[in-house]
Amino acid sequence: MAMSEDHLKSVLAQTLTPNADQRKAAEKQLADSQKIEGFPLVLLRLVAADTTEPAVRQAAAVSFKNLVKKGWDEHHEDGTDGIVISPKDRDLIKTHLVELMCTAPPQIQAQCSEAISLVAKVDFPKNWQNLLPELIGKFNSPDPNVVCGVLATANSILKRFRYVNRSDALYEDIIYTLDKLAAPLLTLFKTTGQAVDHYANDANQLAPRLKALRSMCRIFYSLNWQDLPEYYEDRMEEVMEVFAKYLKYKNPIMEDEDEEMEPSPVDKLQTAVVDNLFLYANKDEEPFIPFLPQFVQIVWNLLMGLSPHPKHDILATSCIKFLSSLVAKPMHRHLFQDPGTLKEIISKIVIPNLMIRETDEERFEDDPQEFIMGDMEESDTESRRKRSQGLLRAMCKQFEAETTAICGEQINTMLNEFKSAPNDKWAAKDAAIHLMLGISVRAESNQGVSQVNDKVNIMDFFSTHILTELQDTNHSVRPMVKATAIKFASTFRNQFTKENILALMPLLISHLSSPSIVVHTYSAAALEKFLVSKDANKQPKIGSQDLQPFLESLFTSLFAIVDNTDFNENEYVMKCIMRSLNSAKESILQVVQIVLEKVTNAVFAVAKNPRNPQYNHYMFESIAVLVKAVCSSNPEHVDTFEGLLFPPFQQILQMDVAEFTPYVFQILSQLLEYKSGGLSDAYRMLLPPILSPTCWERRGNIPALTRLLQAYLMKGAAEIVQNNQLSGILGVWQKLNASKATEISGFDLLGAIVQFVPVNALDPMLTNLFNLILMRLQQGKTPRYTRLVSDFFAQFVGQFGTEKLVGTLDGIQPGLSQMVLNSIWIPRLTSDPPVRMAAKNHIVGLTKILCDTPSLLSDVNGQKVWLHALTAAVKILSSQESYLGSSVDSGDDDVEIGYDPTMSRLNFASRAPLDPFKNVTNAAQLFASSLNQAINTNATVYQPLIQQGQSTDPKTFAALETMLSTART
Repeated sequence: MAMSEDHLKSVLAQTLTPNADQRKAAEKQLADSQKIEGFPLVLLRLVAADTTEPAVRQAAAVSFKNLVKKGWDEHHEDGTDGIVISPKDRDLIKTHLVELMCTAPPQIQAQCSEAISLVAKVDFPKNWQNLLPELIGKFNSPDPNVVCGVLATANSILKRFRYVNRSDALYEDIIYTLDKLAAPLLTLFKTTGQAVDHYANDANQLAPRLKALRSMCRIFYSLNWQDLPEYYEDRMEEVMEVFAKYLKYKNPIMEDEDEEMEPSPVDKLQTAVVDNLFLYANKDEEPFIPFLPQFVQIVWNLLMGLSPHPKHDILATSCIKFLSSLVAKPMHRHLFQDPGTLKEIISKIVIPNLMIRETDEERFEDDPQEFIMGDMEESDTESRRKRSQGLLRAMCKQFEAETTAICGEQINTMLNEFKSAPNDKWAAKDAAIHLMLGISVRAESNQGVSQVNDKVNIMDFFSTHILTELQDTNHSVRPMVKATAIKFASTFRNQFTKENILALMPLLISHLSSPSIVVHTYSAAALEKFLVSKDANKQPKIGSQDLQPFLESLFTSLFAIVDNTDFNENEYVMKCIMRSLNSAKESILQVVQIVLEKVTNAVFAVAKNPRNPQYNHYMFESIAVLVKAVCSSNPEHVDTFEGLLFPPFQQILQMDVAEFTPYVFQILSQLLEYKSGGLSDAYRMLLPPILSPTCWERRGNIPALTRLLQAYLMKGAAEIVQNNQLSGILGVWQKLNASKATEISGFDLLGAIVQFVPVNALDPMLTNLFNLILMRLQQGKTPRYTRLVSDFFAQFVGQFGTEKLVGTLDGIQPGLSQMVLNSIWIPRLTSDPPVRMAAKNHIVGLTKILCDTPSLLSDVNGQKVWLHALTAAVKILSSQESYLGSSVDSGDDDVEIGYDPTMSRLNFASRAPLDPFKNVTNAAQLFASSLNQAINTNATVYQPLIQQGQSTDPKTFAALETMLSTART
């Protein structure tokens, strides 16, 4: 029974208390209540009640939104966390949610709006057909804030039309939406525009209407993203006239001259309009072409009038992006080809937006993380500089010679200006370097620049103007230029030879000592990139031996930053440590103890208050690199690592640091896998807590804990059986198997149980185990669960033989084994062919079914199953996509590594999938030779079946004959 409203108020209030124990207990009670039918409506009533204390009402709104997020999609592969929302509750929620959103205060409205979007993601439009009419019905509300809320909700819902591949279902939904929404939206667009004119002198009335216009532009963007709808094509002139109006719109009462950071409502509206223009220009929409010259001029004028203040950054970057999209295309060449136009773009748009501003200097000093985020080459954050350089690259595509010549003159002018007063005119050199970056790069990727403008001498510019900055060890002089020089060197890392990089290494290491966070961060980032830079043969330019002379100074400087409490956790520095350790390989042995102590100290330091997930990830990757580098070839060092790592790991587990526990379990797994011999006392003591149900409640722990139990079984299955701990492990498997969210981990664990536990120890538990699998299949046979079950059957038969499977299944219900083969395992092989290790396991299992199961051939139905199994096996063996027996290469030295919130997987702690059939080096050969032997032994049974197959599927059985002939020779 769902809890009462009063009780729920009390529980929600306790979730806000500073008392950690009370808060956790309340959160658990709330989570348990979500699994009771009727609870969502109690929560929603509390959200709707304006008599509820505001903080509790807000907590109820957030809880309701989170409940919808986790529990609305019943068909989600990861399940619904046990949340129950009955059909009746769903209907009532959809009936009242829009009205509640419109009448709630702003903070509650925002949560309700998000909840509507989450429900719509699953149900709209087919199962929520009154949603759009209900939203549209609010367009006539006299309260502009209600209209704003409705439009923001519609915008959130319709974002699903963007950035997705086309499909018939998608277009069906778009057409439905256009039929309902296009006309009333355009009407609202016009009437709101009239209201904007009417309330031109009333800021309170004007602001929500400008906000509404902005939301309508974003909805327009979603509706036009896939294709230009006929409705808007027929009204193109009308729509463009309105767009032009708002790009020219000015109103002093909406501008705060003292505000430098926050965009005004007019700025936000104009940005949305320019984004729509970019959409049309980028898609080459023919009806838009006649309007282009007009909008090029309007956007140009708008851009010229923007201040350098951060409040105009987003609008400026949108305008530059629009112009860049046009400049890059031959079809619009005529709009820009005049030399005077090109000069104006460079002098009036590019250079002003490349120049360092006072706000940039302040950010460089006072908010370095924010500066780095906007300036780093791989950052997704837009900045005026990045967009201006993008504009230059677009210009070089069409007008490379002219653009290069104009920029060359500007670069020389700015460098001469710098030379006249280096300490005062340093900003001119900084802009010159960025101008050079803009015209030099023709093509680049995450691996660096792959193609350079051949009209520019990069190495000459580097030697003359960059190297001098890097050689200057006075950290107080021109730090911003030093940061830019380091970025330049990093950008052109592919153009540097090994000798160039080795000469740069000590210079970059020296800049790690800079007190400027940006400078030492850029140095660490550049060093990391140089360490993964490859030569023409795809080999690292800097090998282990090359790095060895720098190891002491490199790690001393990097850990000086890590140890400095005045600096925040720096993810780029920790990433450089990780990459340096991996690049050093066997050379790391000389510094392993001190480095491991430093890293574990860092773990102790941040465990109390983890703040930076990327930093934390690279920190644990660094430990994993050390374990891998040393213990993979020297297992005797595992004990040393355990001695150093167990104290901080025990502290993390005792403190229950949620962000760190998945990492700890992965590294413990890694150590145990490398360990020679059986389980140590430390691991024996750890196993009972790991088997407790509470340890498995946090979903983020589950993949890592599963891996750890696999390692326990690999190293100590016999001891686990002897200590009666196998039932505990099977209990964990049963919990994992019961949920869609954890079923993959469940079968990973089950595979290890079958691989390492002797069959006689499993025998008493097999019937119950198979029953649980069959019950899950009956409850909902999803493609993923079918795949997992059939993979398990293949391994089980491969290890224990077909008769063990048949005996267990038929013991549950006579004839069940044939039914499982015929309706679950064999059909899956056609609908969802296995690959890599799974493909090998299936071939081994199918070989035993085909060659070692005479009972299967005793009746017609069994013979049909046998023939289907044979056909499936041949198709797997014949398919180039099966990659038979291979595993995905895990732990690439140069793979892009970073924090993943869903699993926190450590790249350097990873291992290949367990291979239960290591002794089978060639599964195809095993299959062919075994089948040849079976045919030779009992040709009268097998040959007619093969002939039958040849008549129904000649192509597959021709491939079979080739395999058998090859095996006979």
